[in-house]
Amino acid sequence: MSLTQSTYREAIRQALLDAMHADPSVILIGEEVGLYGGAYGVTKGLIDIFGANRVIDAPISEPAIVGAAVGAAMTGLRPVAELMYVDFIGMTMDQLANQAAKSRYMFGGQIGVPMVLRTQGGTGRSAAAQHSQSLEAWVMHTPGLRLIMPATVNDAYHLLRQSLTQPDPVVFIEHKGLYTLKGDLDPDTPDGAWGQPVTRRKGSDLVILSYSRMLHESLAAADRLAASGIEAEVIDLRCLNPLDEAPLIEAVKRTGRAMVVTEAVVTGSVASEIAARLTESCFDWLEEPILRVGGEDIPIPVSPALERGSIPSATLIHDTAQWLVTRKAPEWAA
Repeated sequence: MSLTQSTYREAIRQALLDAMHADPSVILIGEEVGLYGGAYGVTKGLIDIFGANRVIDAPISEPAIVGAAVGAAMTGLRPVAELMYVDFIGMTMDQLANQAAKSRYMFGGQIGVPMVLRTQGGTGRSAAAQHSQSLEAWVMHTPGLRLIMPATVNDAYHLLRQSLTQPDPVVFIEHKGLYTLKGDLDPDTPDGAWGQPVTRRKGSDLVILSYSRMLHESLAAADRLAASGIEAEVIDLRCLNPLDEAPLIEAVKRTGRAMVVTEAVVTGSVASEIAARLTESCFDWLEEPILRVGGEDIPIPVSPALERGSIPSATLIHDTAQWLVTRKAPEWAA
């Protein structure tokens, strides 16, 4: 084991570096991924190591970037395409949803699209309504696409390495608020297997399911709940598709209470889908309905204060969990 301290950003860069050394078919393509080093510095210096034939600066055209990656994957390469912001994934939906996601099925398994689409989403930089969204539900809705959203440094490394071994296109969404997060990186030991959730905190009174940056807000809420005698289990979903539901069902049946926390708006969200699936499987074990905690159904404000208020906080998660267990309403709701 070679445990080191790393940031989330450096862990992703190290995953790309190691993957490109191990497999000459891995290439990078995106806006400013080469000379500039990527919008958030993740690919910094890689063009100096691997050259412009493998680290390709693309024109500012999201459809062209994803379309080129799809074509490259169909010729035998393993492209990693980068979109600066998930907000622009809608422009790529023909290439992504109609071509990448469908090709292996439509060609009878003769041609696949083993590509990774790296992008980032979420709030935290006052980047306003067109650069701060959480659009993972658009991806989860499309059959044929895999969806990964790492919350820890170690997962950022290993889930990206695992994504680069998959036969299907993987959408890998990083959170812009996590790039400076520090943590342990063990290149030899992943947090969990591909597709499996990981329990980050054990508890017996309720289970909180979350992913990406909201995992950390959920863990902070769980610490506060413990001070008042409520033990919350916190599960990191990590891989939204594929997702092994068996551990989630076991935890919900054991505790009888559950909530799903997301930064995305609740309407039509990943949280809604998971709450529905668990209700179908666990209805007879539930003491209360499964709650969804998510962002407000509004465009993300540019004001830092309003931006923070538009998404869940540790306080909101704590108060909602406390109500779920005790039926005691928080003071602000009285």
